[in-house]
Amino acid sequence: MTASELVARIAARELSALEATDECLARIASLDGELGAFLHVFADSAREQARAVDAGQRTGPLAGLPVAVKDNMCTRGQPTTCGSRILESFVPPYEATAVARLQAAGAVVLGKTNLDEFAMGSSTENSAYQVTRNPWDVSRVPGGSSGGSAAAVAAGMAPLALGSDTGGSIRQPAAFCGVTGLKPTYGRISRYGLVAFASSLDQIGPMACSARDCALALEVLAGPDPQDTTSSVEPVAAYTSLLESGVGGLKLGVPRSFLGDLAAPMARVFEEACQVLVGLGARLVTVELPNLGAALPAYYIVAPAEASSNLARYDGTRYGFRAPDAGDVLTMFKRSRSRGFGAEVKRRIMVGTYVLSAGYYDAYYLKAQKVRTVLSRDFEKAFQEVDLIVMPTTPSTAFKIGEKSSDPLEMYLSDIYTVALNLVGLPGLVVPSAPVEGLPTGLQLIGRAFDEGRLLAAGHAFQQATDFHLRRPERTSVSQG
Repeated sequence: MTASELVARIAARELSALEATDECLARIASLDGELGAFLHVFADSAREQARAVDAGQRTGPLAGLPVAVKDNMCTRGQPTTCGSRILESFVPPYEATAVARLQAAGAVVLGKTNLDEFAMGSSTENSAYQVTRNPWDVSRVPGGSSGGSAAAVAAGMAPLALGSDTGGSIRQPAAFCGVTGLKPTYGRISRYGLVAFASSLDQIGPMACSARDCALALEVLAGPDPQDTTSSVEPVAAYTSLLESGVGGLKLGVPRSFLGDLAAPMARVFEEACQVLVGLGARLVTVELPNLGAALPAYYIVAPAEASSNLARYDGTRYGFRAPDAGDVLTMFKRSRSRGFGAEVKRRIMVGTYVLSAGYYDAYYLKAQKVRTVLSRDFEKAFQEVDLIVMPTTPSTAFKIGEKSSDPLEMYLSDIYTVALNLVGLPGLVVPSAPVEGLPTGLQLIGRAFDEGRLLAAGHAFQQATDFHLRRPERTSVSQG
């Protein structure tokens, strides 16, 4: 059942909030031992919140809806680990704005989902606690870094989940797991309480079964926040009321020169998805994004640079893990960080520190920032000709667990179609498209800044004409509920 359907049934008293919550908790208990989507399950507090909805004490547009939250968003009085040993005992004294807005809307928080450590990864293999598995094939990754949230939605353990997207971390796992994922415009949703990876790139967004569900969530999540000075004051649209706008008459840009190396099966399903939109009245136009190939190397300079700065605070002094056998302060710093951080986080901290260092700042970091400016101009020019841009989300379907772990560069190439949007701050929506060899794929729709309404309407139109978003893993253990 989709989030929208569940909210409607609870509002009509056809189903109680407690029944919906118990169903999700039962599926978590049954399935998550194998999938590893959740790091923390808040069964008691979830049932308490659900009972309050049923008693009329909690109301709102999401009243009674069970939701999951990626474990890099602060939850007051509940663990927030970011998938890292260095925060394994951290319990925040405050709530992330996005989580607070869900709760104010009546949602029921089921628990916190697994992620690549500090959101640094494309497979959810880099968590310090467990590997998350793809519900469609448990030998494969769910994508990352929001792999826990994607797997939870795909397996029916939660109808809605929050993820964060720094270089594709909502969109890539959405494609791998066959769910819908929205990376909003930078500043559309407050980042207050989101543990920072790369502050100029990070953005919170919803993951669910459908574009309608994402629209419902975005109405609650979007809007300015005085606690986040980068949040936008741009008016929040009634996104659900815009869903029936369709794509008739829209010009959709395809950057074909950038897609020349796409493998034949992925190219085929991408073209099939584009033709669905054409059948709904859209027109395809070839657009040029001449510097798109520079996005990936620029991203892997900017993101580690910001990460090295943001993660400097984790030194064993104020909170989090502290090495117990350290003598002097400097040794304590070194041992706490060495033991508290995993290999991928250390790699990115070292890269980031290097590109910010004297003698290399101009050659790397400054040049990468110039690439961001050039990319922004490319997109601005393209959007003078088209209404939306369509691209694949990933160059392949979900890969095998361990397949790319020994080759970081190969892993980074998983993000080739997603990182540009974070560099330029534009919104992107991924909707499930036709499978390849039984595994999900995703169509990526890209819009102008703060044009999420048109983006969601296009995704909804695609989903009204297809059933890929309704398909669920056929494995017996996952299909039971």
